[in-house]
Amino acid sequence: MKKLTVKGRYLSWEDGKPFFYLGDTAWEMLHKLSREEVDHYLSVRSRQGFTAIQTVALAEQEGVTVPNYYGRLPLHFTKGMPDPEKPDTEGEYSYWEHVDYIVKQAEQYGLFITLLPTWGDKFNKCWGVGPEIFTPENAESYGKWLAQRYANSPNIIWMLGGDRPIEKHHRKIMDAMARGIRANDQNHLITFHPMGDHASTDYVCDAAYIDFHTAQTGHGVSQCYRSDEIMREMASKTEKPFMDSEARYEDHPACFNAELAYFWNDADVRQNAYWDVLAGACGHTYGNHAVWSMNRQLTSYCPNTWKEALSHPGATQMRYVKELRYSRDYFSLHYDPSLLCGNYEGMAHMVAAGGDGYGYVYLPLGLPVTVDLSKISGANCVRAFWFDPRTGTETLFSVLPAQGKTTLVPPSSGKGCDWILILGRPPITNFYPVESQRSISKNTGSG
Repeated sequence: MKKLTVKGRYLSWEDGKPFFYLGDTAWEMLHKLSREEVDHYLSVRSRQGFTAIQTVALAEQEGVTVPNYYGRLPLHFTKGMPDPEKPDTEGEYSYWEHVDYIVKQAEQYGLFITLLPTWGDKFNKCWGVGPEIFTPENAESYGKWLAQRYANSPNIIWMLGGDRPIEKHHRKIMDAMARGIRANDQNHLITFHPMGDHASTDYVCDAAYIDFHTAQTGHGVSQCYRSDEIMREMASKTEKPFMDSEARYEDHPACFNAELAYFWNDADVRQNAYWDVLAGACGHTYGNHAVWSMNRQLTSYCPNTWKEALSHPGATQMRYVKELRYSRDYFSLHYDPSLLCGNYEGMAHMVAAGGDGYGYVYLPLGLPVTVDLSKISGANCVRAFWFDPRTGTETLFSVLPAQGKTTLVPPSSGKGCDWILILGRPPITNFYPVESQRSISKNTGSG
């Protein structure tokens, strides 16, 4: 069975073809949605070009004490507490049969399920509802049970953690859960989801079981916040791939304060995505405030239902991040600030990356950029393209001598007028086809 693996700083299929992780946070999907709703959600995200769905077995919002859509709980109780060593699989259409259905449906739509065994409040309440139910002993047992159940599912990625700090004995719980998984599943990658404004390198940087690292750059950020800085910090701490597994959510109130009357929009989520990817990330996870929670009730804090939010602009534009990465030599791309002759502060901050015969510069506000064309490898002249992240269109606008500094002005400027400057070789035709629907079984060799 073919599988995902690590190739340098990036992820790839076992046969060496690149894999760009384009995720969506659907944390409450297993807990709240019906089969019909799951099918709708997965079909939309598949058509939009996503490659992975992040969700939680023991969900945050009372996932072990309030039944799922079909009235089932994930665990039996022992002495009045949910017991991780006693998954409830009895009776007609158990909680775990519903999980099985979702994993299988995702496979049919060409989507990985990035599965958190539990949200973090189940081992470190810290905030939230809990209850805390994990010890190192039952965490290993639970990890073993999960791994045995899903080891042969071709579309699983394991994600430990769950938005809580690792304090006191919590590292022992994570290590034990990972041990239970890895001893019974060698087919799938393992990563870790940290608390907000942190990276997994803060907590499990030395853990051998981590295949790639993630950050949660978060939602409560200032206007001068730059997620690429967190990416670069991770790169300095590890040789493994890294990415942002939870960035600013589209439609999320800025700084968690709905009274500010500003909700992150498509321009904000694009900014996070391109900052991160050009800083060296192996993928990116989009999120929408109504979708992560599978919201059904309209409030001032969440003014959309999850179905309404599925088609919001940021979600439809994320596929262009992936398509841009596949358009030129994939594995040679690396963070390269030497392309830039000067930079801007705050929200106008530019990020540059270089690859074999090409370079990218992201301009969040469409301001003029001065670049050093001599940094484009192997070129006598340099083609210059504007890539529009709102539409995915790429336009050749000049051919320049591959020497010296030049200043280029984007087609438009201002908030929401972000552009990617592409320097060097044109797109590679059929370099690697974008994943199609129902592709995982084909790529993994499973039926």
